[in-house]
Amino acid sequence: MMFYKEGLELPELVASIRIENVVASATLNQRIDLNAVVKGYPGVEYRPEQFPGLVFRLKRPKTATLIFNSGKMVCTGAKSEKESKRAVMKVIRELKKSGIIIIGKPELKIQNIVASANLAGLIDLERSAYSLGRTMYEPEQFPGLIYRMDDPKVVILLFASGKLVCTGAKKEEDVYEAVTKLHETLELEDLIYYE
Repeated sequence: MMFYKEGLELPELVASIRIENVVASATLNQRIDLNAVVKGYPGVEYRPEQFPGLVFRLKRPKTATLIFNSGKMVCTGAKSEKESKRAVMKVIRELKKSGIIIIGKPELKIQNIVASANLAGLIDLERSAYSLGRTMYEPEQFPGLIYRMDDPKVVILLFASGKLVCTGAKKEEDVYEAVTKLHETLELEDLIYYE
């Protein structure tokens, strides 16, 4: 699935992009009795002396949802926005099944999308650090270049191998747009080489 904004030129080679993790938060606008959840689902993890939240794991979609007694939830592990929404709704259905009364629909918000990409070329990180602007590159401390993109607002870790990690996106389209835009810039500035 690829998204391109009008006016963006396609790079020489199309990057392979994979969504690795979607973090979504949900608010139920009511308090939840976590001890009652434990009674209904003995398989959940709840150690209030160590952490105030309960961990509700699903096999399908493979996610972990933190539930707090305030009614706030945080779902991690989903591979798409759609999957994270499905996971939260499934957890809520399971809570209702076990007798927890939930009024209304949750307010769901995507907090972060982490994706990996491969540009299939070698990146000159030294020159990229100067050309891209808003970068941090200290090879003695970390092998990747940290690039803060303004539009879309994401942070991309670039590695000499042509591999990237994109984080901070709020929509999947932002990931595709950011990687395509970066790829195009690397090609225009002669910062990426294909073997």
